[in-house]
Amino acid sequence: MSNYFVHETACIDEPVSIGEGTKVWHFCHVMSGAQIGEKCILGQNTYVGGKAVIGNRVKIQNNVSIYDSVILEDDVFCGPSCVFTNVNNPRSFVERKTEYDETVVKKGTSIGANATVVCGVTIGEYAFIGAGAVITKDVKPYALMVGVPAVQKGWVSKAGVILGEKLICPETGEKYKLVNDQLEIIKA
Repeated sequence: MSNYFVHETACIDEPVSIGEGTKVWHFCHVMSGAQIGEKCILGQNTYVGGKAVIGNRVKIQNNVSIYDSVILEDDVFCGPSCVFTNVNNPRSFVERKTEYDETVVKKGTSIGANATVVCGVTIGEYAFIGAGAVITKDVKPYALMVGVPAVQKGWVSKAGVILGEKLICPETGEKYKLVNDQLEIIKA
């Protein structure tokens, strides 16, 4: 008996690693070899490649494909229909399965609905990718990214709230500082 939930319409190709408390919903397909952490939610019509890695407490909304060589660390949020790629120059008639570029989405990041993440990038901790944005290069931790191609429009707190000039989260009171153009939490 498993310690996770799989909807009757989902397809799980064994062997896989699925953590305790994870929920795999309608019409999902998890390929053999996939690694999925604890307390994750895979929304309807999610695909997980056999060489994909998903951390703990990750929420993947409907219609998202996590392809091989995509790594989602703990507490990542993937909005509906966001897109990951794994080959920079795909052709249907050219086999490039040995050329996948690794994409890493660091802890706590949120990716908005219909955003696209081009392969080979790293998105820093607690970054916030706006809906419809196209990520083509590495993203700094806590960066707010919007547009096509995405550009940084500010900073967000760990709680995902846009920070003003004083770099204090209005929701939690956490204080931040810029060090060499990188945002850091000020430890108490």
